Amino acid sequence: MKTTELQTVTNGIDMESLEQTVKAIQADPEQGQCVFRARNRWVSGGHNQTHITCFKCLGGEQSHRQPFDLHADEPQALGGTDQGANPVEHLLNALAACVTTSLVAHAAVRGIAIEYLKSQLDGRIDLRGFLGLDPDVPKGYQHIRIHFSVKTAPENLPKLKELAAFSPVYNTLIHGTRVDIEISPKS
Repeated sequence: MKTTELQTVTNGIDMESLEQTVKAIQADPEQGQCVFRARNRWVSGGHNQTHITCFKCLGGEQSHRQPFDLHADEPQALGGTDQGANPVEHLLNALAACVTTSLVAHAAVRGIAIEYLKSQLDGRIDLRGFLGLDPDVPKGYQHIRIHFSVKTAPENLPKLKELAAFSPVYNTLIHGTRVDIEISPKS
Protein backbone atom coordinates (compact mmCIF):
# COMPACT_ATOMS: atom_id res chain seq x y z
CA MET A 1 0.00 0.00 0.00
CA LYS A 2 1.29 3.42 -0.89
CA THR A 3 0.10 6.40 1.11
CA THR A 4 1.69 9.73 1.76
CA GLU A 5 1.21 12.10 4.66
CA LEU A 6 -0.28 14.67 2.29
CA GLN A 7 -2.66 12.30 0.48
CA THR A 8 -4.47 9.81 2.69
CA VAL A 9 -7.54 9.61 0.45
CA THR A 10 -7.30 8.23 -3.09
CA ASN A 11 -10.38 7.79 -5.29
CA GLY A 12 -12.42 8.60 -2.18
CA ILE A 13 -10.91 5.63 -0.30
CA ASP A 14 -9.53 6.28 3.20
CA MET A 15 -6.13 4.71 2.58
CA GLU A 16 -5.01 4.81 6.23
CA SER A 17 -8.09 2.90 7.38
CA LEU A 18 -7.76 0.40 4.54
CA GLU A 19 -4.06 -0.08 5.28
CA GLN A 20 -4.82 -0.74 8.97
CA THR A 21 -7.38 -3.37 7.96
CA VAL A 22 -4.94 -5.06 5.57
CA LYS A 23 -2.20 -5.12 8.22
CA ALA A 24 -4.59 -6.57 10.84
CA ILE A 25 -5.61 -9.38 8.48
CA GLN A 26 -2.01 -10.05 7.44
CA ALA A 27 -1.02 -10.36 11.10
CA ASP A 28 -4.05 -12.53 11.97
CA PRO A 29 -5.87 -14.09 8.97
CA GLU A 30 -8.82 -14.96 11.23
CA GLN A 31 -9.58 -11.21 11.31
CA GLY A 32 -10.61 -11.51 7.64
CA GLN A 33 -13.47 -13.90 8.39
CA CYS A 34 -16.67 -11.86 8.08
CA VAL A 35 -20.37 -12.57 8.37
CA PHE A 36 -22.78 -10.12 6.77
CA ARG A 37 -26.45 -10.36 7.74
CA ALA A 38 -29.80 -9.31 6.37
CA ARG A 39 -33.23 -9.82 7.90
CA ASN A 40 -36.18 -9.85 5.55
CA ARG A 41 -39.91 -9.75 6.15
CA TRP A 42 -42.76 -10.18 3.73
CA VAL A 43 -45.06 -7.13 3.52
CA SER A 44 -47.72 -8.18 0.97
CA GLY A 45 -47.85 -9.73 -2.47
CA GLY A 46 -44.38 -9.43 -3.98
CA HIS A 47 -43.38 -6.61 -1.62
CA ASN A 48 -40.85 -7.44 1.10
CA GLN A 49 -38.38 -5.45 3.16
CA THR A 50 -34.82 -6.27 4.16
CA HIS A 51 -33.31 -4.69 7.28
CA ILE A 52 -29.54 -4.43 7.66
CA THR A 53 -27.91 -3.22 10.87
CA CYS A 54 -24.73 -5.08 11.79
CA PHE A 55 -22.11 -7.56 10.67
CA LYS A 56 -19.15 -9.47 12.08
CA CYS A 57 -15.73 -8.45 10.81
CA LEU A 58 -12.20 -7.87 12.08
CA GLY A 59 -12.79 -10.18 15.01
CA GLY A 60 -15.95 -8.63 16.39
CA GLU A 61 -19.41 -7.24 15.90
CA GLN A 62 -19.63 -4.04 13.87
CA SER A 63 -22.63 -1.77 13.48
CA HIS A 64 -23.45 0.38 10.50
CA ARG A 65 -23.74 4.10 11.29
CA GLN A 66 -27.44 3.74 10.57
CA PRO A 67 -29.76 0.83 9.75
CA PHE A 68 -30.64 0.28 6.09
CA ASP A 69 -34.05 -0.79 4.82
CA LEU A 70 -34.24 -2.12 1.29
CA HIS A 71 -37.60 -2.69 -0.34
CA ALA A 72 -38.23 -5.22 -3.08
CA ASP A 73 -41.37 -5.84 -5.10
CA GLU A 74 -42.36 -6.90 -8.57
CA PRO A 75 -43.72 -4.65 -11.29
CA GLN A 76 -47.45 -4.85 -11.98
CA ALA A 77 -46.86 -7.06 -15.03
CA LEU A 78 -45.49 -9.72 -12.66
CA GLY A 79 -48.27 -9.39 -10.09
CA GLY A 80 -46.60 -6.85 -7.80
CA THR A 81 -47.36 -3.32 -6.71
CA ASP A 82 -43.99 -1.84 -7.78
CA GLN A 83 -43.00 -0.68 -4.27
CA GLY A 84 -39.30 -1.27 -4.97
CA ALA A 85 -36.83 -2.70 -7.43
CA ASN A 86 -37.43 -6.40 -8.01
CA PRO A 87 -34.97 -8.97 -6.61
CA VAL A 88 -33.13 -9.51 -9.90
CA GLU A 89 -32.67 -5.73 -10.18
CA HIS A 90 -31.28 -5.74 -6.63
CA LEU A 91 -28.80 -8.39 -7.83
CA LEU A 92 -27.71 -6.06 -10.65
CA ASN A 93 -27.33 -3.27 -8.08
CA ALA A 94 -25.23 -5.50 -5.82
CA LEU A 95 -23.04 -6.51 -8.76
CA ALA A 96 -22.61 -2.93 -10.00
CA ALA A 97 -21.84 -1.61 -6.52
CA CYS A 98 -19.38 -4.38 -5.68
CA VAL A 99 -17.46 -4.27 -8.96
CA THR A 100 -17.33 -0.46 -8.77
CA THR A 101 -16.07 -0.51 -5.18
CA SER A 102 -13.51 -3.20 -6.02
CA LEU A 103 -12.22 -1.26 -9.03
CA VAL A 104 -11.95 2.02 -7.13
CA ALA A 105 -10.33 0.54 -4.00
CA HIS A 106 -7.83 -1.68 -5.80
CA ALA A 107 -6.98 1.15 -8.20
CA ALA A 108 -6.35 3.43 -5.21
CA VAL A 109 -4.01 0.88 -3.62
CA ARG A 110 -2.07 0.70 -6.90
CA GLY A 111 -1.91 4.49 -7.26
CA ILE A 112 -4.33 4.55 -10.22
CA ALA A 113 -6.38 7.75 -10.16
CA ILE A 114 -9.96 7.58 -11.40
CA GLU A 115 -11.73 10.85 -12.13
CA TYR A 116 -15.06 9.40 -13.28
CA LEU A 117 -16.61 5.92 -13.31
CA LYS A 118 -20.09 4.97 -14.41
CA SER A 119 -21.58 1.63 -15.37
CA GLN A 120 -24.63 0.24 -17.10
CA LEU A 121 -25.79 -3.32 -16.52
CA ASP A 122 -28.14 -5.44 -18.57
CA GLY A 123 -29.32 -8.83 -17.37
CA ARG A 124 -31.04 -11.31 -19.68
CA ILE A 125 -33.65 -13.52 -18.05
CA ASP A 126 -36.31 -15.77 -19.58
CA LEU A 127 -39.42 -15.66 -17.41
CA ARG A 128 -40.55 -19.09 -18.65
CA GLY A 129 -38.12 -20.57 -16.10
CA PHE A 130 -39.26 -18.45 -13.13
CA LEU A 131 -42.94 -18.95 -13.99
CA GLY A 132 -42.50 -22.73 -14.27
CA LEU A 133 -43.61 -22.76 -17.90
CA ASP A 134 -40.58 -24.65 -19.23
CA PRO A 135 -38.44 -26.89 -16.98
CA ASP A 136 -35.52 -26.61 -19.43
CA VAL A 137 -35.24 -22.83 -19.11
CA PRO A 138 -32.98 -21.54 -16.29
CA LYS A 139 -34.84 -19.69 -13.54
CA GLY A 140 -32.23 -16.95 -13.22
CA TYR A 141 -30.14 -14.69 -15.36
CA GLN A 142 -28.69 -16.30 -18.45
CA HIS A 143 -26.32 -13.44 -19.24
CA ILE A 144 -25.27 -10.22 -17.52
CA ARG A 145 -23.32 -7.49 -19.27
CA ILE A 146 -21.55 -4.60 -17.52
CA HIS A 147 -20.25 -1.63 -19.48
CA PHE A 148 -18.02 0.86 -17.67
CA SER A 149 -17.24 4.38 -18.79
CA VAL A 150 -14.17 5.63 -16.98
CA LYS A 151 -11.98 8.73 -17.02
CA THR A 152 -8.41 7.76 -16.21
CA ALA A 153 -5.10 7.57 -18.04
CA PRO A 154 -5.59 5.29 -21.10
CA GLU A 155 -2.85 2.90 -19.98
CA ASN A 156 -4.93 2.10 -16.86
CA LEU A 157 -7.90 0.63 -18.74
CA PRO A 158 -6.60 -2.97 -19.12
CA LYS A 159 -5.53 -3.00 -15.46
CA LEU A 160 -8.95 -1.80 -14.32
CA LYS A 161 -10.59 -4.71 -16.13
CA GLU A 162 -8.30 -7.09 -14.21
CA LEU A 163 -9.16 -5.39 -10.91
CA ALA A 164 -12.87 -6.08 -11.46
CA ALA A 165 -12.06 -9.73 -10.69
CA PHE A 166 -11.57 -8.80 -7.00
CA SER A 167 -15.32 -8.20 -6.57
CA PRO A 168 -16.87 -10.71 -4.13
CA VAL A 169 -20.31 -10.43 -5.77
CA TYR A 170 -18.84 -10.98 -9.23
CA ASN A 171 -16.95 -14.02 -7.94
CA THR A 172 -20.04 -15.40 -6.21
CA LEU A 173 -21.97 -15.15 -9.48
CA ILE A 174 -19.35 -16.65 -11.77
CA HIS A 175 -18.25 -19.42 -9.37
CA GLY A 176 -21.50 -20.02 -7.49
CA THR A 177 -21.84 -20.64 -3.80
CA ARG A 178 -23.69 -23.04 -1.57
CA VAL A 179 -26.98 -21.70 -0.25
CA ASP A 180 -28.80 -23.64 2.48
CA ILE A 181 -32.53 -22.99 2.90
CA GLU A 182 -34.29 -23.92 6.15
CA ILE A 183 -38.02 -23.46 6.72
CA SER A 184 -39.56 -23.80 10.17
CA PRO A 185 -42.97 -22.97 11.68
CA LYS A 186 -43.38 -19.59 13.39
CA SER A 187 -43.62 -19.99 17.15
